[in-house]
Amino acid sequence: MILLVVMASVLIAGVTIYQYREQSKDYHQVRLERKEGQIKQSISYTLQETTYPVTTENLALIFKDEIYRIADVQNVNFNIYDLKGNLIKSSKPRFRNDSISLHLGSEIINMLSNTVDKRYVLDDTAAGDKYQASYTYITDDKFKPIGILNLPYFQDNSFNDMELKEFLLRLSVVYLFMLLIAIILAYFISKYITRSLQTISDKITQTDLTKRNEKILIENPGHEIGKLINSYNDMIDELEISAAKLARNEREQAWREMAKQVAHEIKNPLTPMRLSVQSFERKFNPEDPEVQTKVTEYSRTLIQQIDTMSSIASAFSNFAEMPAQQNENLNVVKIVKLALDIFNEKYIHFIADEEEIIAKLDRT
Repeated sequence: MILLVVMASVLIAGVTIYQYREQSKDYHQVRLERKEGQIKQSISYTLQETTYPVTTENLALIFKDEIYRIADVQNVNFNIYDLKGNLIKSSKPRFRNDSISLHLGSEIINMLSNTVDKRYVLDDTAAGDKYQASYTYITDDKFKPIGILNLPYFQDNSFNDMELKEFLLRLSVVYLFMLLIAIILAYFISKYITRSLQTISDKITQTDLTKRNEKILIENPGHEIGKLINSYNDMIDELEISAAKLARNEREQAWREMAKQVAHEIKNPLTPMRLSVQSFERKFNPEDPEVQTKVTEYSRTLIQQIDTMSSIASAFSNFAEMPAQQNENLNVVKIVKLALDIFNEKYIHFIADEEEIIAKLDRT
């Protein structure tokens, strides 16, 4: 908005300056033509009233005094040249070297003779001032050229320049006022827009998959901001649905993992219990003097495995983790021998360099 106001002010100022210059140019052109026409009428009247023969040679005599009277009446100075470009008479008693030439150049004479309307205007400068010099033929009553009329016309643009400065000054004041209004409007509009955007930005930053997210509620939002808010609220709804599905899938996956773990933990004690029963069945001898000791060890082994299964079942029923590890000081050699009692394969050998190796282990 501010940029448009500044661009408009610059463009209007440029168009105004251009228009003033064009108007000034047209004004001086019309004024020069009018002055030239008035002087030519006065010259024609003088040629009709003179008693001298109307020839080039008599122009100096004809306009000896009349040239000053015409210049005074028309309030403009002019010069009369012969057809070869030599100065015959000038309304100024003293010649200005920059504006009045004693002899016209061949270029001016050729341009004048080659123009359709037999009129040539030259733009030039004299003493630093711009002026226009018009050249046209002076003819007799039979329209035969007998001389060249030269009318120097100095362009006085001081009045137009003053008016232009005043207009630009007024225009600057008006556009300065408009610029201030544009700045104020732009400020409040941007604050209104950014306030809604800031609210949306804060909500997006606070969005979290692990909790319930609040929707954005703004009264009377703009059309574009309303679309953005609706899109965010729709995304929140979809996010909640996706989070519920994800939580359900995670619970199902957790149950699967827990079932696998429980099955694995139950199989661990079942296998040695089965092997212990098979080994006891093969090795049991009622007449063995150590039968009571072996039954005791066999019972102890089964009880340990049963306790393990019981702890697993308790943990599962309480929806707790698998049994926490309970470390205690155990004799590794003894534990290994107990485990090997259920195996009777000949290729299994256990050799310990020491009778007792203590380590912290979980018995189950």
